[in-house]
Amino acid sequence: MANNRTDLMQGTLELLILKTLSHESMHGYGIAQRIHQSVDDLLKIEDGSLYPALYRMEERGWIAAEWGVSENNRRAKFYKLTRAGRKHLDAERANWDRISRAVTKILQTA
Repeated sequence: MANNRTDLMQGTLELLILKTLSHESMHGYGIAQRIHQSVDDLLKIEDGSLYPALYRMEERGWIAAEWGVSENNRRAKFYKLTRAGRKHLDAERANWDRISRAVTKILQTA
């Protein structure tokens, strides 16, 4: 049976997280929901992928986290983009643009 969702290509999750956090700080569930809404639920982000990516990105200094209270009054860890994260986002976005142009050229050849 065909599935309307596309699993996330390896290496793109961090780019999507960084872009999402470039707008505002958010907790993990909010990040996943924002990404799903932005792409009309075409991508599937599993908790088992999201949270390890957030921890890796925090260790690398691309995001910072602090505890706060979510919109439903629950304690949650909120993530925000750091200066290093913004720089990494810019570099990865340029790389993604190059890769997508190359793949598009290949797919358009007869």
